[in-house]
Amino acid sequence: MTDILMPALSPTMEEGVLAKWHVKVGDVVKAGDVIAEIETDKATMEVEAVDEGEVTDILVAEGTEGVKVNTPIARLKDEAGAAAPAAKADAPKAATSAEPVKSEAAASTPAPAKASAAPARADGARIFASPLARRLAAQGNIDLSAIKGTGPHGRIVKRDLEGAPTGAARPAAASAPAAAAEPRKVQSLAQMGIPDGSYDLVPLDGMRKAIARRLTDSFRDVPHFPLTIDCRIDGLLAARAKVNALLEKDGGKVSVNDFVIKASAMALKAVPEANASYSPEGIAMHHHADVAMAVAIDGGLITPIIRKAETKTLSQIAAESKDLAKRARDRKLKPEEFQGGTFSVSNLGMFGIQSFASIINEPQGAIMSVGAGEQRPVVVNGQLAVATVMTVTLTCDHRVVDGAIGARFLQVFKAMIEDPVTMLA
Repeated sequence: MTDILMPALSPTMEEGVLAKWHVKVGDVVKAGDVIAEIETDKATMEVEAVDEGEVTDILVAEGTEGVKVNTPIARLKDEAGAAAPAAKADAPKAATSAEPVKSEAAASTPAPAKASAAPARADGARIFASPLARRLAAQGNIDLSAIKGTGPHGRIVKRDLEGAPTGAARPAAASAPAAAAEPRKVQSLAQMGIPDGSYDLVPLDGMRKAIARRLTDSFRDVPHFPLTIDCRIDGLLAARAKVNALLEKDGGKVSVNDFVIKASAMALKAVPEANASYSPEGIAMHHHADVAMAVAIDGGLITPIIRKAETKTLSQIAAESKDLAKRARDRKLKPEEFQGGTFSVSNLGMFGIQSFASIINEPQGAIMSVGAGEQRPVVVNGQLAVATVMTVTLTCDHRVVDGAIGARFLQVFKAMIEDPVTMLA
């Protein structure tokens, strides 16, 4: 017998949600078969078998939250007697304090309360919903059996609950999360003078916990400072219109943000000291500009990466960024597509934000915040004129990127943004 362990699907993963089983007790799996879906703080990923064998036990029921890495989740009878684990895991098998819990299919031990509370439709079919959607449904007394999911594989996500009628009858067990949240209202906020019953408490999911932890660590531990500059982008807008006219027949289209990513990558190559990361062992000078772009998704934020952006054309960057953004919102990115990166771009211009400063995405040495392009009065040759101006703010890790380096980077970036032909030379 071999235990299938909860895999570590990223270096920072400590626990996850066992979202779905693709096998049941008695099934025989082969190497490469998808056996389960695991929901991490960033994405929903498939777990594959690496050996052949018969599934003898399902130890953790699908829908179970907070499953620690290396916890046994199923058991495989390997006819060859091999002791290798049946699912890919980044961490070695280790002792764990988590108690294995068998599902109804395994029958010998009752399933955990959280998993058994999963709702079902009238025909007995299990309802698949994200942890956030289940919590919001519990708080709003929404009947999930009446909701059609639009997430991956028909999974119900937060947006599916918008406009859903509240107050419908629901199984008593499904309301348990809402009841369990009540004590936390008193303990966490009463001392700040906020009375009970004056708010609704939405529990933190894995993504929001990870964001809170990483950004708190970054803001507290990284000595950072902002540098702000204005860029006139009338020439960029004209160039963009010409490029899009050429790409129209193929259905392609480039955005202002695609120009920003390209210009950032070229500026990082021109000022390599800005394309660096701090470590206690030394400063890592990166060979390529791997530019991460901030994408808002349901429940948080993720930063998919355009690898070697300095080597790619605008049309390639546009196609790649569009694909990455879509799969990010569907939580279908692979770990290598959002982990790492040497520099980040966060653009809130589409929301009308004029300027802002972002928190550094460690271990990157800097992040650039991009505001809206808007018409502003400018002085040209001593005369008042009107130009389309975009404000960008570079937040720098002072351990790596000091003021002079950051200023040189922004000078190069500004020149390329204001005259896009220069970034194509």
